[in-house]
Amino acid sequence: MSLIALLSILIPVTGLAQERIILLNEGNWQADNGKITYFENGQIVSNQWFRSVNGYKLGDTPNDIIAVNDGLIAIAVNWSNIVQFITPDGKAVAATEDVPNNRKLASDGHYVYISSYGHECGIDGRYVEFTKGFVAKIDAATFKVVAATEVGYEPEGIAYYKGYLFVANTGGYAFQEDHDYETTVSVIDAATMKVVRTVDTGQINLYGKMSQSGRYLCINSPGDYYDTPAATIILDCDAVLEQQPDAKCYTKLPYAATYNCVTADGRFYAIGSRYSYYTGDYTFNYVTIDPKAVMESNGTAGIGETFPGTVLADIKQMGMPYGIYVNPYTGYIYATDAGSFAAAGALYQWSPEGKLLGTHRVYINPAHFLALKPDNYTDGIADVTVRRTARTAPLYDIRGMKVTVPRRGNVYIKNGKKFIFQ
Repeated sequence: MSLIALLSILIPVTGLAQERIILLNEGNWQADNGKITYFENGQIVSNQWFRSVNGYKLGDTPNDIIAVNDGLIAIAVNWSNIVQFITPDGKAVAATEDVPNNRKLASDGHYVYISSYGHECGIDGRYVEFTKGFVAKIDAATFKVVAATEVGYEPEGIAYYKGYLFVANTGGYAFQEDHDYETTVSVIDAATMKVVRTVDTGQINLYGKMSQSGRYLCINSPGDYYDTPAATIILDCDAVLEQQPDAKCYTKLPYAATYNCVTADGRFYAIGSRYSYYTGDYTFNYVTIDPKAVMESNGTAGIGETFPGTVLADIKQMGMPYGIYVNPYTGYIYATDAGSFAAAGALYQWSPEGKLLGTHRVYINPAHFLALKPDNYTDGIADVTVRRTARTAPLYDIRGMKVTVPRRGNVYIKNGKKFIFQ
C-alpha cells in the first residue's frame, strides 16, 4: 500500500477543512512588503495574515519558515534582519534581531538554528565577528542567541539530523567579493556548535533551501550562470556520520533543483530553473528523485518525471514556477507561480492523486510553505512494535531528531527501528 493510500485511511479529513497552509510571500527586496497568506478549507483566508493578527508588518523579504514545535513557528525575515516567532494562530510572540542577513532555518524542537551571510552575531549582549558566514543557535524558550559558529562563505540550506547540522555553503558573493564559490557542506555538532566535518561535493554554489527525506538531503546548485551548469546534490547524512569518504557521501545529478520538496512517499520533487547570462533565458527541468536508488546506483537509477495527475502539465503552464510543496500530513500538493515577480502570484492546489482543486490569487513572489498539523492527526507508520521504557541506545523521532525526554505513546526510532515508547 502506498503512503498516500495509507494516509487517506489513517487521517480523517472532512472536505478540505484539515488543509491549513501558511505561505510566505517574499514581496520585493528592499520594499518592506513581505506578507503571509493563510489558506484553509480550500480558500484564502487572508493574504496579509500576519498584519491582520498583529497590527503591523512582517518585514522585508521573508525567506524561510519552519515549525519549531507544536506551539511555535519561526520565520527568517532576511532584509529586516529578524527571526520572527509566532504561534500557529499567527500571533507574534518574539523577534530575535541578533542574526543579520539570516537565510534558512532548522530546529530540534528546543533550539532554532539559522544560517547567515553576515559577519557578526549578537550573543549574550556582545557581538562576535566571523570572517565567513555562520550558523546561530537560538533558545526557543528565551528567544536568545546562545551560540554561533563559522562555516563557509554565504551559507544557505540547513538541516538537522541525529544531533548534527548539515549546512550548504554557496560562496554566492564570489562575483563581487574576494573569495571563490564554495563547494562544501559543513557538519556541526548541534550540542557543542563545533564543526566536526566538511564534505566537499565538487559542485559550486550550493544555493537555496534543501529538502530532507530521512537520511537524505536534496541540495540545489545553480552553477555560476555562465560555464558551470546547474546540478543537484543528493547527500547521504548517515554516510557522512559514518565517516565514509566524501565521494561515497553524495551523488551529483545533472539537473537543477531550484524549487524542491519531499513527497508523501519519501522521494523529492525538483523543479529546476536554469538561467544563462549568455542568452538571458530560463530553461526548466522537472524531475522526481528517489534518493535511495540514486545513491545505490550512483545516479544511474531513481530519476523520473512522474508527477501525479495533471500536476506536471499544470506547472508547465505557469509563467514562472516559484515553489512546490507536499503537505506531509495529508499528501495534498501545492505549487506557486510568481508570474512577473512584480505583481500578485498564484497558489495552485492538487489532491494527492494530482487532481487540480483550484488556483488562488496571493501576493508578490509566493515561495515558502508550512502546513499546520490537522486536528486528530495520527502518524501513518506501519510495523511499529511496543518496547519497554528501559533504553541504552539514543532515541530519535520520525524526523531524525534526537530525543532526550521521550513521551509515552509517541513513536521513536532506536537502532534503526520504530517503536512506541511505553
